[in-house]
Amino acid sequence: MIAAFDEVAYDGAAVEQMKIWLLRQKQVQDWETSRATTEAIYALLGRGTNLLLNNELVKIEVGGKELSAKQMGDTQAGTGYFATTWNAAEITPAMAQVSVTKPDDGIAWGAMYWQYFEDLDKITTAATPLQVEKKLFVERDSATTGRMIVPVTDGDKLVVGDKLVVRIIMRTDRDLEYVHLRDMRAAAFEPVNVLSRYKYSSGLGYYETTTDVAVDFFFDALPKGTYVFEYPLVATVRGDFSNGITTLQCMYAPEFSAHSEGIRVKVEGR
Repeated sequence: MIAAFDEVAYDGAAVEQMKIWLLRQKQVQDWETSRATTEAIYALLGRGTNLLLNNELVKIEVGGKELSAKQMGDTQAGTGYFATTWNAAEITPAMAQVSVTKPDDGIAWGAMYWQYFEDLDKITTAATPLQVEKKLFVERDSATTGRMIVPVTDGDKLVVGDKLVVRIIMRTDRDLEYVHLRDMRAAAFEPVNVLSRYKYSSGLGYYETTTDVAVDFFFDALPKGTYVFEYPLVATVRGDFSNGITTLQCMYAPEFSAHSEGIRVKVEGR
């Protein structure tokens, strides 16, 4: 398509837009074969603007202060990639304001990570292009509707032997590949499904594996949309527990990640 718009339509603007699309597609997906990779690189470098000539560094301001050449360090040839870090003592609230300016043509992207320590049940949801929501339900008998599930909120009391359902809602605004979903659980809960296997649900194929502290889901491809997963647990131990959080991350582009909020659960004896 890039060759057609370049040689037949003589549409330089469309060529540049398609090159941007091709680069953004590579950000979160895989060019599956060496031939596809070769053709994509040929289209990027052989048509339109020569991207390798755009070697001027991006201007980045963090907390009103521009990153110096020393902070950027040695940039990667061709891509201009670099990474920099700050120690805990250097971080201020003002650094939440980040400004990026690209002085020449082309495309640039990056990510900024805040790392900190917090109790799992005090973590709040993350605001990213990906969204993951975790809800916990307990099965109850009703005289009118029969068996039903009731939401479990922070501090609700459960009893040993209760059957629970974990519901995970994922939302993505773009097609992703190589995605890892990890759902932590309280030490009081034991999974009903303990065998690792490949499954198909909600229009997705994925591999599910259960560990001592979490259930992991691995997706080869996660198309744009909303997905809902559920799996059962049983309360087996009394006490006050953190139910952990659920994390979602594109392994091909780790900056695309999200996590749910955490809650506490209390389990009592019968």
